[in-house]
Order: sequence, then C-alpha cells, then structure tokens
Amino acid sequence: MTMLLEDVLRSVELWLRLIKKPQPQAYVNPNLDPVLLVPGVGGSILNAVNESDGSQERVWVRFLSAEYKLKTKLWSRYDPSTGKTVTLDQKSRIVVPEDRHGLHAIDVLDPDLVIGSEAVYYFHDMIVQMQKWGYQEGKTLFGFGYDFRQSNRLQETMDRFAEKLELIYNAAGGKKIDLISHSMGGLLVKCFMTLHSDIFEKYVKNWIAICAPFQGAPGCTNSTFLNGMSFVEGWEQNFFISKWSMHQLLIECPSIYELMACPNFHWKHVPLLELWRERLHEDGKSHVILESYPPRDSIEIFKQALVNNKVNHEGEELPLPFNSHIFEWANKTREILSSAKLPSGVKFYNIYGTNLATPHSICYGNADKPVSDLQELRYLQARYVCVDGDGTVPVESAKADGFNAEERVGIPGEHRGILCEPHLFRILKHWLKAGDPDPFYNPLNDYVILPTAFEMERHKEKGLEVASLKEEWEIISKDQDGQSNTGDNKMTLSSISVSQEGANKSHSEAHATVFVHTDNDGKQHIELNAVAVSVDAL
Repeated sequence: MTMLLEDVLRSVELWLRLIKKPQPQAYVNPNLDPVLLVPGVGGSILNAVNESDGSQERVWVRFLSAEYKLKTKLWSRYDPSTGKTVTLDQKSRIVVPEDRHGLHAIDVLDPDLVIGSEAVYYFHDMIVQMQKWGYQEGKTLFGFGYDFRQSNRLQETMDRFAEKLELIYNAAGGKKIDLISHSMGGLLVKCFMTLHSDIFEKYVKNWIAICAPFQGAPGCTNSTFLNGMSFVEGWEQNFFISKWSMHQLLIECPSIYELMACPNFHWKHVPLLELWRERLHEDGKSHVILESYPPRDSIEIFKQALVNNKVNHEGEELPLPFNSHIFEWANKTREILSSAKLPSGVKFYNIYGTNLATPHSICYGNADKPVSDLQELRYLQARYVCVDGDGTVPVESAKADGFNAEERVGIPGEHRGILCEPHLFRILKHWLKAGDPDPFYNPLNDYVILPTAFEMERHKEKGLEVASLKEEWEIISKDQDGQSNTGDNKMTLSSISVSQEGANKSHSEAHATVFVHTDNDGKQHIELNAVAVSVDAL
C-alpha cells in the first residue's frame, strides 16, 4: 500500500514539473559583480541518492509524504570520530542539488507545491528581484546549498564552499564576490572566513549578513531541544512534519547545538531556562519556587529531560539523549567564531530583523502546576519571555557580529519573511550598486530624498538685506513600491514665521511656506519657498 502511494506521489510531482515552464530573463547587466546567496537552517533542498542505482528523490523540503521521508531518509546519528551526522538509512546518502548553479536548492524549497507555496518560498523573491536588476544565473548570480544538519565548520562543507568561491570568481572573469547570507548561513560564512581567511580575502569583496544569530537564538533553540519545532506555520503545518519528528531529527544535528546561546557573551539580559519546582524546605514544608538556569547550567536540565528519549527506526529502539559529544563540538565552534577577524580587503554589512516578540528565555510549569519530573518537559508547553527581534533571533544577538561593520540596519520583519521585504531589496540594491548610484538613499529610514530644483537670491542695499530661497524635492518611500494611490491626491500647506530683535534696534524676520503634494504613483513632491529680511539700525 505504501509503495503504491509512493508511485502516485511521484507521478503527481512529475506532472507538476512538466507544466512549469521557465521564463526567459529580459535584462542582463554584464557590469555587475557576482553574488553568492547562502541560506540558513532548513533553507536548502536535500536529495536522497539510492546507493544501488544512483536514483535521486527530494526528501527536504516536501509536503507530499513529508513525515515518512523525514523518518526514513533524514533521521540520523552523530559520529564523534568525524564530527558528521550520518543518515540512519544505510542504503542512501544525502546530497544537495546543484541545478541552476546552486540556486535551485535555495529558491522555492518545494518546487512542486502549488497551493500554499509561500510557506516554502525562500530566496525566490530576492532572486526574481536581482534578475530585474540585471543579475544572470551562472554569470553573476549563484547559490550555495548545504546539508544544514551538519556543523557549520564541517570540513566537507568548507571544501565545497572554497570550490564554489573559486568557480564563481573564474566564471565572472576575476571579479570578487558579494556574499549575502541569511540566518545560520552567517555562521557558516564566519567559520569559513576564520578557518580560511586567505581564500576568503582572495575571492570576497563584500559580505552582507541578514538575521544572523551571531550569539545564538536562545529561546527558539532551547525550546527545540525539549519540544521540537515547526518549519512552517498556519494551516500548512497539518500537511508537513510534526514537531516531535523534527525534534528527533534536530537532537542529532550539530548545527542546532551551534545555535545555542553563547555563554561568554555579555548579554544585557541573560537568557534563562526557568522551571517552577516543588522543593522541601528545612521547616519540613514543601514550597513552589521558580528556578532559573543560565546557559551553562541549563545543560544538566536538558540531559535529565532527554535521558530516556528514543526513536523507533525500522522496528529498532535507538536512544537519542542530549548529545554531549555534539555539545563539545559546538563549544569548539563557538571558540572559532569568537576569534574571527574581518580581512582588511573585505567590507561587512549587517541587516537584522526588528519589531517582533522574539523568544529569549523559556519557562515551564507555574505556581499552581510545578514541574514534578524533568522528563515531562518534552510534553509541556513552554512560555516565552520575549525581547525585540525577528521572531527567531534577538536583535542583541544579530547585531553582535564582532566586526567593524560598514553599516548595521534594522528592518521590521519576520526571520524568513524579511527576505521578501521591498525595504531589504532597496538596501541591497544600494549596497551592491546594482544600477545607477543613488547618493540620496537612506537605508535606515528607507526613503529617497531627490532634489529637483534649487534657487537662491540675495540683495543688500542701505542696511536692508533680503534673501529668498526656493527648493524642491521628491520623496520616494516604501509606500510607492508595487502600489498605486487610488485615493484623492492631497495637498498640504504649512508655514512658519520667525522674528528676532538684534542689538542697536536691528531686526530680522523670516517666513517659509511648504507645499506637499502626493502623486498617483506614491511620490511626494515638496516645494519650499522662504524669504528672510534683515534691517540694520540706521
């Protein structure tokens, strides 16, 4: 029955692939520097290769038969001798597809999904936008997908990244590369830069990190260890992978341990694991108290909570406790990251998400229902103490890159959704110089003030001085992008007058009038008319 269902699903996927036709690119700018996009955790398509016949099938991301494929093809065990997580299925191995010069793996994570496809859009909108600027796949636009289960410093991944940089450099005729990383991809890039700084400086011109958890994602990671996580939200959750199945995958992934809160970072508010516990006091009475565990102390709680965690694979019970070997490996990774230095020839830019409640500390139990058994934590709902961030990474962590950044800019937005934000695209276009230079763009406030006219006259005669000024601008903001203002065109008029008495009965007055007119295309036209009169005492 299972095999029959598999045949049906493969037929549907093949049909969906056939009806989707690629669209030709309309505009190519050969003068652009090459760009390499590096995704975060869960942001790469993964294929399982059958070792017997070499056939491949996508096992991440997929909505059709997602849970079954995760359990049979992606569940894995960590090998401390190599630092690599190895798939439990010995008949297959996991690879990242290299179609479209690496972009296929990070574009739409389930290319066959028709309904609800927004849930698996990753770099798709950014790729489309960059193609409009003139970037061309395989010439100036590339992607680097990787097995996100593995450590961010796994030698195999580092070797692939070095090869990718050299390939792009040669394909672009010796032009240096602009890196754009998202989320955990920033840790991978930082690891590579630290371990292979000579190669990094040879090939990389600029590095733009977006929503990077430079000091970890404390709340989300801690709850993942105890309760799992959902890769998608909303109704699509019902058709994807359960939190428990994701938990059993991630508990053996070095990458997740490397996302834990950095214990040596000087947090403004230390991220905590909090538990309501019932304790017996010296007076012989039991009291319910709130216990708080900082990053180092919380490890023992994880160990006790997961001591009996198991997974059933093909009828065999396999223990999956909190993995101390991976934790030690991750600590070494944090040491490497903390020693990172930006090469002198590379410019670094940081974009972080803001305005969303972001888990920082987590709490289990309450005063009425304390936690009696730590192993129950796997089945309890955590309550979050939140800080500002993108919903996953706190602002404090994302900003703490440790570099002398050219610019750091916060954008209101969700951790993955920020990759679709027009505000982000305008900043990238400005920093990448993808088009005509725009010296009037302000990335922080996200608007362009474009001077269109300037006139100034001054006259002075017999103690009387008159100066007049006329200046005009156009303000282009995010309200203009993809929108048309169908409402009434509004004009506002403001004025201000200032007078001042000086010494020896001298007198000065100034009067200014400001007109603001909004066009149909969303542009605001501003006109300033000012006149100043000064009279000296005779």
